[in-house]
Amino acid sequence: MLPPLYKHQEFTADFIANNPRVLITSDPGTGKTRSVLEGFKRLRAAKGIRRMLVLAPLSILRAAWGDDILRWTPTLSWGISTAGSDKKRLSAFESDCDVVITNHDAVKWLDKNRHVLNEFDVICTDESTAFKNPTSQRSKAMARIADLFEHRITMSGTPNPRTVLDLWHQALITDDGERLGKLFWEFRSQVCTPIKVAAAANAVQWIDRPGATEIVADKLRDITVRFRLNDCIDMPENTIRSIYTDLPPKNMAQYKQLEKESVIMADSGDYINAVHAGARVQKLLQLCSGAIYDETGLSHQFQQERYQLVLDLVMERDHSVVAFLWRHQREALCKLADKAGIKYAVIDGSTPTDARTLAVQAFQRGELQTIFAHPQSAGHGLTLTKGCATIWASPTYNLEHYEQFNARINRAGQTRKTETIHIAARGTWEEKVYEKLEAKQVSMRDLLHIFAEGTQDAA
Repeated sequence: MLPPLYKHQEFTADFIANNPRVLITSDPGTGKTRSVLEGFKRLRAAKGIRRMLVLAPLSILRAAWGDDILRWTPTLSWGISTAGSDKKRLSAFESDCDVVITNHDAVKWLDKNRHVLNEFDVICTDESTAFKNPTSQRSKAMARIADLFEHRITMSGTPNPRTVLDLWHQALITDDGERLGKLFWEFRSQVCTPIKVAAAANAVQWIDRPGATEIVADKLRDITVRFRLNDCIDMPENTIRSIYTDLPPKNMAQYKQLEKESVIMADSGDYINAVHAGARVQKLLQLCSGAIYDETGLSHQFQQERYQLVLDLVMERDHSVVAFLWRHQREALCKLADKAGIKYAVIDGSTPTDARTLAVQAFQRGELQTIFAHPQSAGHGLTLTKGCATIWASPTYNLEHYEQFNARINRAGQTRKTETIHIAARGTWEEKVYEKLEAKQVSMRDLLHIFAEGTQDAA
């Protein structure tokens, strides 16, 4: 016996069944996948809709969509189409399954093989920020194939991690430019102001104008569904706290030298250069994390205390998820975990899809104490509610990765209080990165708050 839909899922499913263009911006962890599957079932029953194509991150094709179909809508048949030979790609499309799930990059192949989409009436684009860049080949292909679908569902819990400009192409593939316009440059001039950031003529940064958030939200209101996690599900408390470390004196001296001169000598005697300001900040953050990479990609170790702190936090908790950003962090954490006898798995860009699925299942059964994961690879669609702590071994500038990764444990199905732990070296750029993340959160949440108010009025 399946548990009933939450009230917000019922609303979302009905909205999908009654509107051919839908933009779902509900929080990560609110059960958007089940809402979409139920909405698709209602479309099939009421309007004779045939098949649905789902575009999603490669890492969650089976772990999120496949497993959710088995769990919530077992009467729907489904297949996964992944890269390989044309024969391998085609097998799911040539079957008679109700739902075909494939990865974002498949749109370029689909654009060249449009005939495989003849029987599809619905397209669901999960984690649609993958298509926010209007000039990428992937986004252009997506815009072309979107025209083939009568019903379009676009989903992201973090739709504008940097600026309202992030929403333009996501809206375009949903409504063909009806609400935000068909020309990106025209939209940009309406909602943003150019700020010169360097001497070069094209060195311009576009900043959201005052009131841009309200303008965009008002234009998209009629197709948008937005529910906040804490408003629709009685969630246990999530606490965010920071743990500060001090770089050893020698490493702090190296940090100061790199900050000032853009070059330092590693313990190995090799010189490491940072060629511009952005590279310098990246090198400074690497140094804080315990190692730094030279021009050849080799890492030079500086200090190990950071890794031991992370392992101590892991050992103090029954189940946790650790975010790492660099290869040297992964290697050091795995080495220490092996030494301590900690059962763990790794999820990053090198982890095969099947191995990711097995890791998530083992974690949820309580067989693993922790998962070491890169937020880009494990930040979408995975349910890790067995965990009670998200530990950031280093900060990320990417707000979408940050929000989505934190939502792996703080989501529907979580029954315990959770914590998000930031690790930062005192007096370094790491503190500033967390501050910048907070500022970005304010901007994104202003827009999402307006979307949520509109949905509540409709409900």
